[in-house]
Amino acid sequence: MRFGGKVALQGINLTIEAGSFVVLLGPSGGGKTTLLNILGGFLDPTEGRVFIDGRDVTRMPPAKRPTTTVFQDYALFPHMSIAANVAFGLKMRRVAKDQQRIRTERALDMVGLGHTAARRIHELSGGQRQRIALARALVVEPSVLLLDEPLGALDLKLRRQMQEELKLIQKRVGTTFVHVTHDQEEAMAIGDVIVVMNDGFIEDIGSPERVYLQPSSRFTANFMGDNNLIEGSITDAAGERIHVETTFGGFSLTGKADKGAKVALSLRPEHLHPDAAGERAKIGTAKVVESGFFGTHHQCMAKLDGSDNTVKLRLPQKQMIRPGEALTLYADPADMVLLTR
Repeated sequence: MRFGGKVALQGINLTIEAGSFVVLLGPSGGGKTTLLNILGGFLDPTEGRVFIDGRDVTRMPPAKRPTTTVFQDYALFPHMSIAANVAFGLKMRRVAKDQQRIRTERALDMVGLGHTAARRIHELSGGQRQRIALARALVVEPSVLLLDEPLGALDLKLRRQMQEELKLIQKRVGTTFVHVTHDQEEAMAIGDVIVVMNDGFIEDIGSPERVYLQPSSRFTANFMGDNNLIEGSITDAAGERIHVETTFGGFSLTGKADKGAKVALSLRPEHLHPDAAGERAKIGTAKVVESGFFGTHHQCMAKLDGSDNTVKLRLPQKQMIRPGEALTLYADPADMVLLTR
């Protein structure tokens, strides 16, 4: 997909399983909203085809596609009642009035707002408006529901609540959801599949657990939450076992790479420990530079002795730590992820 001389999307080959909750995740300018607009018919792709339920819908206008879209600003009509807002799509499709009423009531009940049918939009909270927008989109029974950062305008507590509700509603109705966000925690909370996008490409795709714990690139490792990247090179490779030499020492782990290759090891903060239990390897002695309490844990930045390198780690909730304190750090090689790109 091109806009003038700029390539917005390139090499996209994405299959979405019916009935799944797919999240398009990435930074601003990564191409996720462009891809969503192509799926919804609001943009015509420069090349390639779009298929929904086995039908080629590439040149089909939005109103005729088996999709509906929930936008960040909800796009609700302030002069209409809540019921009229929800029934709008049915009216445009010339659905019989008795069916409009039945399906509208069902949709409002589904989002827990049946009691608001006679009210106007300005009488509702932000979270309620989001649910009305969702009801209006689902009442027409689309094959695919597209959500363009619909929770972005909500405060943190309400956003977390709506994430849970979105997930429950999606499982209840069984409609395919494609949700755009730049919030990694939101993506992991709601998605069956996460598609990580960067600079118009798909960087990674998989379950939240796989993408977080086994990222396939440096970009994904850094974008999906806090991470420590340890640069190194392969000094030995035999079958599925390799040895990586880094500034923190040498580590033997499972993986495939050519001897002499420049690689990186991804190590999440929660996988650094101040004790040598189990099969953990010593990373080094470090001095705590910063420490903050995050409720469930203490998050620290520590500088390794004899090096300019700093690492981020998480310590248990009850373990008090202060800047200036020294720690000996260990990590299980099984938690280290080999990255070749």
